Amino acid sequence: MKINANTKIAALLKQHPGALDAITGISPKFNKLRNPILRKVIAGRTSISMASKIGGCSPEDFFNALEPLGFEIDRTVEARDEVVNERMPDYLQQIPSSKIIELDVRALIDSGTDPLNHILNKIRGLQPGEVLNIINSFEPTPLRQLLGKEGFESYVSAKMPGLVHTFFYRTEAQGTAPVASMQPLPSVSDSAVGKATSADWDEALNRFQGHLETIDVRELPMPQPMHRILEALENLPVHQALLVHHKRIPVFLLPELEERKLSYRIKEIDTDRVELLIYRD
Repeated sequence: MKINANTKIAALLKQHPGALDAITGISPKFNKLRNPILRKVIAGRTSISMASKIGGCSPEDFFNALEPLGFEIDRTVEARDEVVNERMPDYLQQIPSSKIIELDVRALIDSGTDPLNHILNKIRGLQPGEVLNIINSFEPTPLRQLLGKEGFESYVSAKMPGLVHTFFYRTEAQGTAPVASMQPLPSVSDSAVGKATSADWDEALNRFQGHLETIDVRELPMPQPMHRILEALENLPVHQALLVHHKRIPVFLLPELEERKLSYRIKEIDTDRVELLIYRD
């Protein structure tokens, strides 16, 4: 296969089974490609040139890693600017920059800190007419679903792969009351009430002895833990339960489980370890 700076990562992965190891060996930032869900989302949209910007490397680093696998390199093709943004809603186009509140959560995520509390504090602090712009390295789909239920519209602008701006706002038609007056957003204690302190943890766990699938997501960077759990649930037999070792109660996951009519029990072991049992009644 002949490749150049504009070749999509998905095409490389499809062409040769060793391409994944070759690419992840270029930069630790490419380890996200090992997650099948993220790989499906990112690889089809990202060229070698744009991936190089994310990984802090150059297309030549890709060529050097892929050439031993049999890829033919065309270095004469110039990289194209492939960033395509959807049209910004009219409401956002009319908002002055002074009304847009920015929150960059990339450093928090890279350090392993859950940015949820920071985001909800900003949301609750919004004044009528203000917009929250969350800067992240991926589209925060669970957050869009959560705030959508609270009356927020959202718009995503991908500046480039690895740099995503997500705007949350409420139009005049949706009401201009301060956000602080809205129904409280879920917190760890709210979402897990009756679950985290449930006395029937042992009973539920014993019920599925010999029929447990176990995964450990404690070392995965966000948003991979949620994606890994949902991926495991897709293939979970009806008679089995999924036991998840996590660092924290996955607040965004719980409404998703309830929508899928899945039951769960949570056991907090210490400040950095939580066990989650998920099953179908």
